[in-house]
Amino acid sequence: MEKVRVRFAPSPTGPLHLGGVRTALYDYLFAKNQGGEFVLRIEDTDTARYVEGAEEYIEEALEWCGIIPDESPKKGGRFAPYRQSERRDIYDKYTEQILKTDYAYIAFDTAEELDAIRAEYEAKGDVFSYDNKTRNRLRNSLALSEEEVQQLLDAKTPYVVRFKMPVDRTLGLVDIIRGNSAVNTDILDDKVLVKNDGMPTYHFANIIDDHEMEISHVIRGEEWLPSLGLHTLLYEAMGWEAPQFAHLSLILKPEGKGKLSKRDGDKFGFPVFPLNFTDPATGNVSKGYRESGYLPEAFINMVALLGWSPADDKEILSLDEMAKEFDLNKVHKAGARFSKEKSEWFNHQYIQKTSDEELMNILKNSDLNLNMDDEKLLKIIHLMKERATFPKDIYENGKFFFEAPTSYDEKASKKAWNDETSNLLTEFAENLNSINDFVSENIKQNLHDFAENKGLGMGKVMMPLRLALVGELKGPDVPDILELIGKEESVARISNAVNNFK
Repeated sequence: MEKVRVRFAPSPTGPLHLGGVRTALYDYLFAKNQGGEFVLRIEDTDTARYVEGAEEYIEEALEWCGIIPDESPKKGGRFAPYRQSERRDIYDKYTEQILKTDYAYIAFDTAEELDAIRAEYEAKGDVFSYDNKTRNRLRNSLALSEEEVQQLLDAKTPYVVRFKMPVDRTLGLVDIIRGNSAVNTDILDDKVLVKNDGMPTYHFANIIDDHEMEISHVIRGEEWLPSLGLHTLLYEAMGWEAPQFAHLSLILKPEGKGKLSKRDGDKFGFPVFPLNFTDPATGNVSKGYRESGYLPEAFINMVALLGWSPADDKEILSLDEMAKEFDLNKVHKAGARFSKEKSEWFNHQYIQKTSDEELMNILKNSDLNLNMDDEKLLKIIHLMKERATFPKDIYENGKFFFEAPTSYDEKASKKAWNDETSNLLTEFAENLNSINDFVSENIKQNLHDFAENKGLGMGKVMMPLRLALVGELKGPDVPDILELIGKEESVARISNAVNNFK
């Protein structure tokens, strides 16, 4: 069996979106499953739409996701260069080659001439297509005499190279995910292969590079399905063996209709890009999963299951576990609906799996003001991570550990505080001063003894005490809160609450 080699070939025309990440991931997983190689190639022939910094963004995003290519522009490899803009000599050679076959021709039509023809067709209610029915009436090497063609070439008239689509052929197309299909060449147009600046279009450069780089399988989005007939014929024209194809379904909007877009993310409050992206033209920042507090392992786990189901309906899998199990035959044909809630569920699961030390490092590297020693911070993380969806939730939900409450929840106050409460808590604060070793276990015993001596249920003491310490009726066990904020701060907070409710 030939060695499996796959490639992810994005265009640097903007940030890498969720669908692109999934394509890269499935490429990577398939390569690792098959003991093959994963190649990153930058398809930058579309100079008009090129976005500064997009290539660097793509590389950084893949790195953050743990999708590390075996060959890339940065890493190099035996098939370098891996940027299409640097492969012009290779393309020129093959342009000459295809023009010697009966599968290509040169066309001198200007954009204005073609626009005029389109307008004529539209006036009659028809749609113009440059194809096997119209090409013999247009300004190209098929319709003009050799002499006329030579004159135009001598005059350095700009031209493009077009594919000569065969007449009335039924092509049998094979797709690993979608099975067999057929298309008749009469419905396909004569696509431009080489632009008038000599650079190939995506269609031509793509198949040349895949051939040159010995790509065995092409995994890409279903938007390329209409091009499969042309690409199959291009391989035939060049006399090359075509790779196997697999076309991935769309990632759908949360409501299930239509392709997921950045606008959906803006509307429903979730990222569609792995990292923050600043548009160099407008300065607008699009939020990324990394900056939103997602762990890379959680993000990639979520992405993997948008269109693929592992055995036994497992949901939590590491990258290595996914690679061991991945099978293109188990990738879904139907579109996968994105769920913000599910993505947050994945992150919550991974937060629970992450060590307290790792979470501390994440928090300390954030923009949060954590003025606290590591030992205390680790204890807080341990207490608060169970309910956290994002690392910052540990701080947000446990803000009372870092600063005293400045107000008290109105509903909670009515429930927890009455006329006797102030005296009760003042007495308890004095009692706290008697605890020498101020740790949770001792505090708990002291609380129990205090309530018992007063002939009160624990709730009668705990509830107002929690309100005084936190500002509302939430948080971990009260003795744990008392230990972590310390004796002095605990007494000060009780005193503040008492003064507030006078």
